Amino acid sequence: MKTLLICHDGAELNREGIARWLASFSTVTGIVVLHEGMGSAWRRARREIRRVGALRFADALAFRFYYKLFIAHRDKAWQERTLRELRQRYPALPETTAVVHTSNPNSPPAAHFIRNCAPDIVLALCKTLLKPEVFSIPSRGTFVLHPGYCPEYRNAHGCFWALANDDLDKVGMTLLRVDAGVDTGPVYGHYGYAFDEISESHVIIQQRVVLENLDVLRQKLTAICDGAATPIDTSGRRSATWGQPWLTSYVKWKYKAKKRKASESPRPALS
Repeated sequence: MKTLLICHDGAELNREGIARWLASFSTVTGIVVLHEGMGSAWRRARREIRRVGALRFADALAFRFYYKLFIAHRDKAWQERTLRELRQRYPALPETTAVVHTSNPNSPPAAHFIRNCAPDIVLALCKTLLKPEVFSIPSRGTFVLHPGYCPEYRNAHGCFWALANDDLDKVGMTLLRVDAGVDTGPVYGHYGYAFDEISESHVIIQQRVVLENLDVLRQKLTAICDGAATPIDTSGRRSATWGQPWLTSYVKWKYKAKKRKASESPRPALS
């Protein structure tokens, strides 16, 4: 099986960790590394303002400030430890692996690179929506590891919003084949793990739902490449798009999580 990875510069758990994992069971024919400038951030900000309004956008900015001030350093330390573990678990990619750096995965040079790499499967771990002329290049399709259950939690930060909505059974990840919509393609699996909503941030949770399921994801991607996997029927299920986390929703989530923890029956003392 030939694979290709699209990921962001600086996202080392994907750029190196997931790349090593892919190379452990497939031939990674190329990696597209995205370097986004302020233009991409401003475009996403404008879309979010149009979607939720100025007041809620300010709520989202407040959360980003809170996260950087009080949470980011712990998450960064966890990510560094996890990357070291992945380096021990999976060998490095061959030095001959083709890598291209670009600001836009939909650009003609990026599409030309992907076409020349001739992957069976592309794994797109990026924020940019891919155009049909790009996601249709691989023979078996382009897939995402979406942090959220689809179709209920499409678009951004699905794990956060499931937690904020007390929808704990929907905290997980979706293996999704990319189509022209926003996380509307065929679903090939939902995956989760026993998360800790008290001690883990939403960022760690949405990364662990991938990392805790690497073995079953390998089996599923192999089955897809072999033509032995079929999508899950999601017809009739609620479908909704979500955006950036809000500080007000984060505070409510953590408050409810602590109440749930406090109401749990204490374990009997060991005799």
